[in-house]
Amino acid sequence: MGKSIRVLIVDDSALVRKLLSEILAQAPGIEVVGTAQDPYIAREKIKALNPDVLTLDVEMPKMDGLTFLGNLMRLRPMPVVMVSSLTAEGAEVTLQALELGAVDFVRKPQIDVSLGLQSYADELVAKIRTAATARVRALPARVSRAASPAAPTRSLSQSFRTTDRIIAIGASTGGTEAIKEVLLRLPPDTPGVVIAQHIPPGFSAAFAERMNRQTGLVVKEAADGDRVMAGHAYIAPGDYHLLLMRDGARYVCRLTQDEHVNRHRPSVDVLFRSVAKAAGVNATAALLTGMGADGAAGLKELRELGVHTIAQNEETSVVWGMPGEAVKRGAAKEILALQDIAGALLEGASGKGREH
Repeated sequence: MGKSIRVLIVDDSALVRKLLSEILAQAPGIEVVGTAQDPYIAREKIKALNPDVLTLDVEMPKMDGLTFLGNLMRLRPMPVVMVSSLTAEGAEVTLQALELGAVDFVRKPQIDVSLGLQSYADELVAKIRTAATARVRALPARVSRAASPAAPTRSLSQSFRTTDRIIAIGASTGGTEAIKEVLLRLPPDTPGVVIAQHIPPGFSAAFAERMNRQTGLVVKEAADGDRVMAGHAYIAPGDYHLLLMRDGARYVCRLTQDEHVNRHRPSVDVLFRSVAKAAGVNATAALLTGMGADGAAGLKELRELGVHTIAQNEETSVVWGMPGEAVKRGAAKEILALQDIAGALLEGASGKGREH
């Protein structure tokens, strides 16, 4: 049997520390090596215990979780899973934590409600296991993204009829930052973009608002019936599948709460299959970082239609599960570093990258 994943729990609530410790103690292959109630104690315990994964509360005494995380990712990068509150402010802080290098997040356990705790435990354990395999990079001391955005790829609007073309993107673990890197590089006249990111309700709206502020596109959480327009990106709401549909000459967003697919809602496969049906070869699609296999089958269906399909490469993925599975199945025409994906999507939208 392999080495256990050593976890340090950092939370100011004794009750949360106890609950998380009890959940993880029951999981095979995971060992809770310690707990800490504030970042200063956590810092000493990280040195002494050398954990593999940290769970970190967003709101901490003495030093807030974001400040501590930023220092940690500069000085001793390691996999961190944030424990986030369900408030709108908590969602925004959590997205900042992912920007700083946290691998993933779980919502605060509802301690007073025993019902549903098992599903929470399953999610926590799965995310700890994923974090232990994640590719974590040191956070450079750098100017903020807002002050120095990635230069958008040169517009290719002379090459495509934006009313016909569609760009589809799917992602999971590590995806909020990967999607941002792609959107930052897309020009304002990009064909309509539809996105399925595995994200819970309450966090998808904050993610869309954040992307709208930080990129050159109009980004929104998709609503049922939204007309898909050039220069706009539509993010699937948490707990809803997003489908692309034809309405006469237009594309529109449709939301459903049909069954989970690959244990997810939104599911990337659901989005990609709807894009294959509605847009066919007028689409181009990319599958980004994420755990599992969601999106690989849908990407393969798109490629078989002749669509230009892209998988993020292993070196730039936080977790090379979904894109790796797509590569294994022959679903990706190209396997690219994250910084090259926006340009390839635009090439695909121009029809130049289409398979014959």
